[in-house]
Amino acid sequence: MPFNQKFMIIKMKYINILFAALVLSSVIFSCKKAEVTSFTTIKIPKSNPIAAGNISGFVKGTLLTGQTYTVTGDITVKKGDTLSAQPGAIVVVGNNAQFTIQGVLNLLGSQDKPVSFNSNTNKPGSWGGFQCDSAQAVTIKWTHVDNTGGPDASGSARRTLYVNKAIPVDIEDSWFTNGQDDLMGLFHAKVTILRNTISSSGSTDGEGINLKSGVTGVVAYNVIFSQAGSGVKLETDKNAPVPQTIVDIYNNTIVAVGWRRGSAEPGRGVSVGVNAIGRIYNNIFVNDYHGIEIFNDADIVNTTYGNNLFYATVDTHTDLADPTITINIRNNFYPLSGLGKPQPTDLISKKIGDVDPLFVQFDGTVAAPNGYPNNNNFRLQNGSPAYGTGNPKYNYDLGAYPTDGNGNKH
Repeated sequence: MPFNQKFMIIKMKYINILFAALVLSSVIFSCKKAEVTSFTTIKIPKSNPIAAGNISGFVKGTLLTGQTYTVTGDITVKKGDTLSAQPGAIVVVGNNAQFTIQGVLNLLGSQDKPVSFNSNTNKPGSWGGFQCDSAQAVTIKWTHVDNTGGPDASGSARRTLYVNKAIPVDIEDSWFTNGQDDLMGLFHAKVTILRNTISSSGSTDGEGINLKSGVTGVVAYNVIFSQAGSGVKLETDKNAPVPQTIVDIYNNTIVAVGWRRGSAEPGRGVSVGVNAIGRIYNNIFVNDYHGIEIFNDADIVNTTYGNNLFYATVDTHTDLADPTITINIRNNFYPLSGLGKPQPTDLISKKIGDVDPLFVQFDGTVAAPNGYPNNNNFRLQNGSPAYGTGNPKYNYDLGAYPTDGNGNKH
């Protein structure tokens, strides 16, 4: 056979092999791309099912969809173990029990089938919540957590969720009601707190989201209603100024907080102190005892804020702890006790009706007791001044329900 003909045959074989390799690599790439895309959805835990019925003691595995579990005593998830929940799992807690998480907590409900944790009495302060001070990771999504804050051995109310370790904490799209102390007390952690609803928590004290001791992350699109203390509080450990607490706080709707603690230490919509850094934008504050308070020991140079809306449905209200004291709410949007100042980008109400955010439904609550029902709808009506006035780095709108659909789903 002539050399040229041999050469052409070899060349064609080589081309066919190369083409086959390209096809194979294309198939592999396509499969890999699809696999990566699938990770954008919540993966429902399937392994180690926990049988429905009474549970207590050391527990690990998965609480199953549609099953009901009755907690008869304290639960402990040991280091290296995981407690998961599928959508629609129901947990009823008796005997003032608590969950002590030393391993991983992984509660993954869905919008149509949330996970539920409540007490058997359905009364505020009747179980111990999630004590995760030594946990390895905490994830809570589409979960109802109600009536926590039951007393510990000393008689003190417990936080609903407590973390005291530099771990990832991801809390999204969930509901928390009727706690008795801090709803979230998170220290050292890396936090993602998005699109939650926190209602009527703290008996006479307690912050909605209390972040300290080097916490970093984001708090956005949350609704916080009728909290005893502050809606969001940032501090760095006084004895360990580094690492700092540094948190972005944007597009939250914070209403009627701070009144149950009284004038000696009123609650704030957002407070920043003890060398912490806050970046506070696009929030709506209505009927709060104090709005934004930047304390003189905060990292004032690096704390930034603006594009926030402040409104009050009444001019004054009586202090809950001392009825002889009358509070001028508008004077406290930026209280004189702090160093925060109104910003040119803020929307600040000077009288009733001025920059009203136009909630779809609001009962006008200013000061209310623990456990007060939240029947409000804090979405915005057409024509709200909160539309189109945000810092676009975060969102073009203000509050927890922007028009782009990225906000609160409740």
